[in-house]
Amino acid sequence: MERNWAGNRVYAAERILRPRTPDEVCEMVAATARIKPLGTRHCFNDIADFEGGAQIDISGLATSMEIDSAASTVTVGGATRYGELAPVLHAEGFALANLASLPHCTIAGSVATGTHGSGRRNQGLASAVSRIELVTADGQLRAYTRGDRDFAGVVVNVGALGVVTRLDLDLVPAFEVRQNVFDGLPWDALLTRFDDIQDAAYSVSAFTNWANDTVDQVWLKSVGEPRTDLFGARPAHGPRHPAHAAGVPADNCTEQLGVPGPWHERLPHFRLGFTPSTGDELQSEYFVPYRHAAEAFEALRELGPRIAPLVLCSEIRTIAGDDLWLSPAHGGDRVALHFTWHPRQDEVEALLPAIEERLAPFGVRAHWGKLFHHSPTDEAWPALGRFRELRNRLDPNGAFRSPYVTRNIG
Repeated sequence: MERNWAGNRVYAAERILRPRTPDEVCEMVAATARIKPLGTRHCFNDIADFEGGAQIDISGLATSMEIDSAASTVTVGGATRYGELAPVLHAEGFALANLASLPHCTIAGSVATGTHGSGRRNQGLASAVSRIELVTADGQLRAYTRGDRDFAGVVVNVGALGVVTRLDLDLVPAFEVRQNVFDGLPWDALLTRFDDIQDAAYSVSAFTNWANDTVDQVWLKSVGEPRTDLFGARPAHGPRHPAHAAGVPADNCTEQLGVPGPWHERLPHFRLGFTPSTGDELQSEYFVPYRHAAEAFEALRELGPRIAPLVLCSEIRTIAGDDLWLSPAHGGDRVALHFTWHPRQDEVEALLPAIEERLAPFGVRAHWGKLFHHSPTDEAWPALGRFRELRNRLDPNGAFRSPYVTRNIG
């Protein structure tokens, strides 16, 4: 039986297709009535599944990384992992402006689900895409470039439009980062000085279980000299894991204690050669407009006694707004509220409606690849109708219209 990364889902697809050439991708897609792209399986719902259909895994395609130094872009295959790309870029003097908390996932999968890193002025990973190639349901290879009519709809596509084979990503000059952790931030400081805390470093993450009297940890990833104080929090005396309070050692985490290092060895929380996060877990994530941060925190703190027994850690991050239709940051800056749960799925799923109801007044959006309860609405996702029209145009017979797509796109 084929399972996802967390092991909480057994795939219902009947087979996995593994093309070796771009032509085979086109042929397989055109010949398959029901199909979904499959990446590193780091999704916790059925986004990559199609009951009775097929999954297509393009990790066997021979694709090269092509850096255009003059344009400051790189062309990569969709199945390339960020952790494989980053050292190559760094060796050539380039970087990506942002990375997610773990480098293990494919670029196509991360982009398709609106995955992000952190930083008040850093956009999500999909915003680096300047060109994208995908094979649509008719077996045709189509390319979209930033500025094209449908580009903003194609990039974050939840696997509903086709199989992404290649992408061009914008680059910036390589840079160094120092990572420092602070323990025990007073809640009042997070509520009243949130802007200042987010401005304290290039990338900022706060970890809590929503029930403790203080915020457990704040991770500052700084370009230049790091802060030595943080509104009453204490500098950590040793390396920390996000789930440190649950007794998880920091062995698989990127280096801390202010030691400078390349961007790709500090912006992620976890190292490529190790099990990311805790391994045996479930995940959910919700996004609210930045202006509602303090209200959202208070709403979740009211649920703290119910959240704490089920959560390994919960992370607070920020993402700069973008114009990509199905991006969680479409239309404005967002605060991300991430939950890494114990693998107790029935209990977690019973709690999710309460979390979503508390966050509903703020126009909450859920991460496409993680566990959530209520289907997205056109009110919370204003571009959902445009994406639906695009989907119908590119996939009129529903080759990629899996139960997930039908349930969440319409």
